[in-house]
Amino acid sequence: MFGIKNLDRIIKETLEAIERGKVQIYDIAENTMLEMTRVEEELAEVKESVSDTIKQVDETVIEEKKARLWLVEVSKDFHRYTEDDIKNAYDNAYMLQVELVKLREREKLLRYRRNHLEISLRRLQNTNKKAEKLVSQMGVVFSYLNGGLKDLNLKINELQKTQEMALSIIRAQEEERKRVAREIHDGPAQSMANIVMRAEFCLKLLDMHPEKVKNELISLQLLVRSSLTDVRKIIFDLRPMVLDDLGLDPAIKRYLSNYNEQYGLQIKYLFFGQQRRLNSTVEVALFRIIQELVTNIRKHAQAKNAVVKIELLRKKINIHVKDDGIGFDLDMVMTDNNSEGYGLIGMRERIQLLEGEMNIVTAPGQGTSISVSVPLDSN
Repeated sequence: MFGIKNLDRIIKETLEAIERGKVQIYDIAENTMLEMTRVEEELAEVKESVSDTIKQVDETVIEEKKARLWLVEVSKDFHRYTEDDIKNAYDNAYMLQVELVKLREREKLLRYRRNHLEISLRRLQNTNKKAEKLVSQMGVVFSYLNGGLKDLNLKINELQKTQEMALSIIRAQEEERKRVAREIHDGPAQSMANIVMRAEFCLKLLDMHPEKVKNELISLQLLVRSSLTDVRKIIFDLRPMVLDDLGLDPAIKRYLSNYNEQYGLQIKYLFFGQQRRLNSTVEVALFRIIQELVTNIRKHAQAKNAVVKIELLRKKINIHVKDDGIGFDLDMVMTDNNSEGYGLIGMRERIQLLEGEMNIVTAPGQGTSISVSVPLDSN
């Protein structure tokens, strides 16, 4: 009798949970409709901005061509025009070319945003259809009450966790793409436009003032070197080649060495275990985790010294990162939506995807110690 009562209670609680789930699905469908409306409105605005930007690009192209033709005419007949006329013609052509680069970059970003919104809208529409279909089929769930209801709930929970992790990964990827696009736009893209203009100026100087060409070429050389440094930094941030060529330990060693030189943060690096290559996915994930932890030390810890220790065992790898900084209130940081947990929440999800564990020991004024342990395939 006791077992039957328990079973009845479980069935009753399950039915109530299903009813609550039904209400939640209604809410999801309603919220999806609201989000669809918002995305549709934003998409319309972006499409209008794309159209306006294309018109501006077309108009600027015409103006830029006129300016270049005028610059050619002025340059050919410099006896007829004053030095100020030549300079004004050059400045006008340069300004229009820079403006054209900016407008085309804006058009590219707007097109990307438009495409992203169209994809989001299609996903929302699919989600809404699925939600409506799910509501209409809720009765089917009751048929599982006499069978594998418990197993079904476990599978649903696993699916939800997988979806949440996938969404977190997508968000992280989108943020990384935005960051890289912003770095390229603000750095190499602007430098390249400047290099083109400076090269054209050198050609003009070669005809009019050849004695000034040398100094311009020296300045141009410095600009190219600076651009090359920026590009190499972006490439390293995207995917350190030494990680592919030599493995995790040399990549971390070089990264920390460069970090010490760039920011002056004294980071001691220790490696224990026998050197061997790991799965490339695992190596990249571990490198990014250490990169994130070291960046957190520089941004938040106000530390003077830090230690990064890697212990490579046969069946697992342990990573320990410790600093002598100001520490923090772990519970407050992990629950603060605005701080995004210093990236620790996303890092923990990434570690969970590797079936690993992360442990954080910290307190205000006592520094921070973070340990990560990830299992490895024993080959």
